[in-house]
Amino acid sequence: MPDESKHIHVIGIDTSSVESFFEAKKKPIFKAERITGPQRILDSFKTWLKDKNIKNNKFEFFATDKLNDFIDLLKKDKKKTIVFSGGDPLWFGIGRLLIQNFPLSNLYFEPAATSFQLAFSRLGKPWQNTQWISLHGRDPLQLEKVIKKLPSSLVVLTDSNRGGAKEVYQLMDSLELQKKYEFWTFERLGYINERILKISSVDDFPIDLDPLHLVILLKKELPLIQSKDLPLFGIVDSVFLQNADCPGLMTKKEVRVQILAELNLPKQGIIWDIGSGVGSIGLEALRISPNLKLVSIDKRVGSTNIIKENARRLGVKPSLIIEDEALKIFKQNKITSSLSKPERVIIGGGGSESHLILEEVLKLINSTCIIVIPLISLKSISKLESILKPKAHKLSISQHQSYRGVSIGEDIRLSPLNPVFILKGEIK
Repeated sequence: MPDESKHIHVIGIDTSSVESFFEAKKKPIFKAERITGPQRILDSFKTWLKDKNIKNNKFEFFATDKLNDFIDLLKKDKKKTIVFSGGDPLWFGIGRLLIQNFPLSNLYFEPAATSFQLAFSRLGKPWQNTQWISLHGRDPLQLEKVIKKLPSSLVVLTDSNRGGAKEVYQLMDSLELQKKYEFWTFERLGYINERILKISSVDDFPIDLDPLHLVILLKKELPLIQSKDLPLFGIVDSVFLQNADCPGLMTKKEVRVQILAELNLPKQGIIWDIGSGVGSIGLEALRISPNLKLVSIDKRVGSTNIIKENARRLGVKPSLIIEDEALKIFKQNKITSSLSKPERVIIGGGGSESHLILEEVLKLINSTCIIVIPLISLKSISKLESILKPKAHKLSISQHQSYRGVSIGEDIRLSPLNPVFILKGEIK
């Protein structure tokens, strides 16, 4: 029961049945002197009063749409006030502002279902594992960071002043992720004229999209990727299966293309991809030179299955995949003799052991070999260079920085990828 000693009574409305809601809350409502809330809810309340033949001259009405004026009004006196709020007033609602301006001894909160909950009830889907993010007055970069982690479902509370749902769709499109998700918009949830749309292209957006809307993204069960539909190389990142616990941790397309160019791939021979991650570099090398024999090495648990699936997607077949520490593999001679003398080597993901891995590789390679080492840290370059230089007849270091265009409303910003240094040594 409401605490009648608290003169500000905040009532959440899920708007699924406004008439029955006002009827159920009639007792506390009619004890109030002032009725406040968003203008759309006040209009619904006045209509209900009229339908019930109840005179409304008992109440002072005030719309909360102008928040500063509303707070100033409440501070002037201690009239018993009802504050109507959509959903849960303490979840991106007016509750936070009231708590900042009034002691809790003056406030009583009564939540209803949030728009978030209503939306999932309309879809008939559970939402306990869903992530959410608000864009109201926030940098859309936060959404970019969240969506790059490929959540299974995501609620986006849009900012209609920046394009609302269309801003979200354009960002998805620029990140090449729009095909991975179902894109749903929910307008005026709970009202008689609510509208729910599944958006498949930018042309699907209605011209009269209501400012009162949110977006839900649901990850799709995608059909099997066919290698015939992919380019020879420069394959977009989203094609690759990635580690669920660290999505996005892979060599990006722009760097991959550069590394493949530095490798100067032969038509035949053996290539080692050490610290291969999801296998993207070595597998693309096989598409360019199908007669190469690829050895993929990665220490992460589960990497074998990920590399096998990515090999299927690209239509290639590694000769050997080993899921173990590179130094242990060399020590235990786990690479068969037929694959033990590579003509090309990529060393990535070695971390603090990269220099030790390079020393072992130099003991095992053929007399002619190209070694390419992508690095994201300057600290490793000097040590690796000092090990490689005495063996290489040609040594080079280059830095590569790429930017991707990302939509922000009607504009585009350039989002930087991590700079990568490439150390290359040619052994003869």
